[in-house]
Amino acid sequence: MKNIKYIIFVIAIFSITSCEKLIEVDLPNNQIDRETVFKDVQTANSALVALYADVLKSSPIAGGDLEAYLSAYADELDDYTPIASDSRDIFLNQQADANSVVYNTWAAAYKNIYTANSILEGVAASTALASTDKNRLRGEALLIRTIMFFYLNQLYGDIPYPESTDYKINNSIQKTTSAIVLANIERDLTETVFLLEVNYRDAERIYPNRMVAKLLLAKVYAAKQEWNKAEIILKEIIQSPLYQVETDINKVFQKTGKHILWQLKPHNNASLRQATAYYFTNSAPNIYALSASLISAFQASDLRMQNWTAPVVFNGNTYYRVEKYKNRNNTNTNEYSIVFRIEEVYLLLAEVLTQQSKIAEALPYVNRTRQRAQLTPLALPIAKDNLINEILTENYREFFTEGGHRFLDLKRTGKLAVLLTAKPNWKEFHRLWPVPQKEILLNANLKPQNTGY
Repeated sequence: MKNIKYIIFVIAIFSITSCEKLIEVDLPNNQIDRETVFKDVQTANSALVALYADVLKSSPIAGGDLEAYLSAYADELDDYTPIASDSRDIFLNQQADANSVVYNTWAAAYKNIYTANSILEGVAASTALASTDKNRLRGEALLIRTIMFFYLNQLYGDIPYPESTDYKINNSIQKTTSAIVLANIERDLTETVFLLEVNYRDAERIYPNRMVAKLLLAKVYAAKQEWNKAEIILKEIIQSPLYQVETDINKVFQKTGKHILWQLKPHNNASLRQATAYYFTNSAPNIYALSASLISAFQASDLRMQNWTAPVVFNGNTYYRVEKYKNRNNTNTNEYSIVFRIEEVYLLLAEVLTQQSKIAEALPYVNRTRQRAQLTPLALPIAKDNLINEILTENYREFFTEGGHRFLDLKRTGKLAVLLTAKPNWKEFHRLWPVPQKEILLNANLKPQNTGY
């Protein structure tokens, strides 16, 4: 415990500066004392624990604020905040480059990237760690870094791609084109797949394994429309004996299922933000409620509608809240924050097969979650475009409020324009957010600003 507290303290000092500048840091005396931290595997592991804690607290995944923001930015959540705010501007698709959500999302991701880079440098410089430990530590830090880069790329397009903690370089770093960012992520994930083991190092799957890296690599291939490469990887994951779809709809968000690829553990049995942030009863929504667009995508018989949403009637109006995670009393022993689960692999495989016109082969994969929800399975004949739309709708019902799925799925398939139905302010340039104004003022090399802002 002393080691963990020490590492968390050191990393907190070391990474705090990215809240002020893109990736600029204070002088090297505030950096991690690598000789101390990486002198043995226990303290090195503590560095990773601190990084995972930060990812759970503030990142695009695992219940961070960005999950809600992206759900509202798309058409999953309605924002009922009664006064103007930066978060409401995200919901209204009216974000500007001075918006605090736009800035905090950028800053939090780069903070995690900077911490990951310091771990990578510390591991490389260590003469005390065994090679097997070095491989694992490097693989896990690389994975976190690539997740952050992937979300930054999807949200902002061309972005800086810092691979060191050298503040002299990072202070004036230029943007890397979106295509090269994806190529760099692919390169790093290819190495990560080699570094990580197939078997989990913890039975609760709170640390990523090789298959997590493979899933992220498949998502990168899908974003690049390299469908066959994605297909090969996704089939390998599905064929692994480690995983199977959870058949009980009520157990999908419990921590023990074999459908989970990776999840993050809350501290001291705390309730997850996903369980508390969307909760309201006997009143109008505090901030968020599920959108009419999402509710209309369900059939009344869909078990997800019955078990993952809850109606609240107030003043003659019916609102629906999110009910995926249910433990709200801070005695949480059965819910961890799920990052990736096997159902995503099934639906992404159905999509990449359909994109290759392998319609008959794709159907069983999209039907897997439909049948669990007690929906009629899709059958031949069905046109390619119709099946893509059905897969998007199934993702909508399966992954609402999880990891910005809806926004990323629509963007990948070139169908963000469907948001116009529920989002009157939506414009084509909203496929990207603006680079934060604060960052451009500090580093002119981040120009030009994204189109439309």
